[in-house]
Amino acid sequence: MDTFLWGVLPYVALVLLIAGTLWRYRYDKFGWTTRSSQVYESRLLNIASPAFHYGILFVLVGHLMGLFVPESWTNAVGLKERAYHLLSLYGGTAAGVLAVAGIALLLYRRRTNTPVFRATTRNDKLMYAVLLAAVIMGMWAKLTNSSPSSGYNYRETIAPWARSIFTLRPDISAMEGVPLTYRIHAVIGLTLIALVPFTRLIHMFSAPVQYLFRPYVVYRSRGAGELGRRKERRGWEKVDS
Repeated sequence: MDTFLWGVLPYVALVLLIAGTLWRYRYDKFGWTTRSSQVYESRLLNIASPAFHYGILFVLVGHLMGLFVPESWTNAVGLKERAYHLLSLYGGTAAGVLAVAGIALLLYRRRTNTPVFRATTRNDKLMYAVLLAAVIMGMWAKLTNSSPSSGYNYRETIAPWARSIFTLRPDISAMEGVPLTYRIHAVIGLTLIALVPFTRLIHMFSAPVQYLFRPYVVYRSRGAGELGRRKERRGWEKVDS
């Protein structure tokens, strides 16, 4: 089972992520969208959406830093383990709470607004469930294995395993002894990665790069005498068919 979870499943998730994204771009460009429901309701969305996006962005940055920036690098720039632990504990928890609050508001909005609820697909429900489970389990793993004075240093076990995946030599032994909550969080995270190309989360790979290089839109004003206005007439006017 360990061989499958830590030596096979990561590559299954990465293959689905890459192949699914390429397939979606090639054959479903019109579906490459967030399927925004702002037209149905915007007041609550204006609160929930920024909360979720900022929260999940900070969560993602924290994961990238914790998993792919070696501990020796952070020590070299003066960020020692004690300071990193406190940053991860408090900063990561705050980001997770913000993301969960955003997701909760988005779910409340979808459930209480009839047009938005009708526009919700089974795919959306699965995406929300896995995403919410990943964030909550990550927070649970951190809080149950840490305290302000000390905590489990995943940069000595999970991080080397994560980096070894990209060398095509997964260090399965590095996951031995990892707390169960971290293991569950890792499996849910891999599942989420595999689901990205097949959900609305695909829009994270979109960026308005062409907007930076589009030609200028030229507006020309006309003088008061060039507007061609005429006095309004009373009654019905004939309309040419």
